[in-house]
Amino acid sequence: MAQKKSTASQQTDIFQQVEPEHFEAAVAELESLVARMDRPDVGLETLLTDYRRGAYLVKYCRDRLTAVKSEVAKIDQSLMDSEGEGG
Repeated sequence: MAQKKSTASQQTDIFQQVEPEHFEAAVAELESLVARMDRPDVGLETLLTDYRRGAYLVKYCRDRLTAVKSEVAKIDQSLMDSEGEGG
């Protein structure tokens, strides 16, 4: 009889996944996963695997968007500071 993975081990699987090349690749993969998961012939284990991957990709995208938003805010602040000095 095969051993079942513990819940803690399943949760760490989410964080040990392969990182996408870039944001757009993550979004494209998410769209592909959703399309596959919508099919009526997909098995439960495949759905679970796809859901885990999707959760990882959503986290990756959120983290990337947060980082970009922070960088844009820094650039904006830098522009405003330079306008105040010489403008």
